[in-house]
Amino acid sequence: MRSTTTALYDRRRLKDGVLAALVPVAACSVALAGLTAWIGTGEAGSPARMNVTEGRVLLPSAGVTETAAFFRMENKGGSADTLIRVTSRDVPGGITLARHRMNEGNGAYRAGVESVGIPAGGSVVMSPQGVDLTVSAPASKWRSGDLVPFTLEFRRSGRVKVLAVVVRPGSASFQ
Repeated sequence: MRSTTTALYDRRRLKDGVLAALVPVAACSVALAGLTAWIGTGEAGSPARMNVTEGRVLLPSAGVTETAAFFRMENKGGSADTLIRVTSRDVPGGITLARHRMNEGNGAYRAGVESVGIPAGGSVVMSPQGVDLTVSAPASKWRSGDLVPFTLEFRRSGRVKVLAVVVRPGSASFQ
């Protein structure tokens, strides 16, 4: 037969054990409820989903072998993505990703860049004042209104094929 003191000690140990277990269980329950609500919004952990639109290539001037191309890149996913490469079968001389920069003397220059980040739920609009593509234009092949196929390669979303219309400089808006 057990003594009353031993029985009280056993009950108290059981109560303390239950209370000690209740704290992490409650914390995990609150965290799980928060994660469930976040996932329920539909964006938590969703992959990047790139949408590329408004492709334009400036019609090169006579005798000039390079021009510029511009696109609007929208990331409709829940993860950031990065533009890492652009190709086109109609641009045999190559395509360079570039960014407009200003130096200390207020002089502008263009610098090649390796990639361009597009935040989750965000967009990047290429323009002459920001990021654009330097395109080696085929000699007198393009006319205003022509469509030029491009493939934009993103680190997470993979390849996105899009057409860019050839436009006269000054007729393209960048917004």
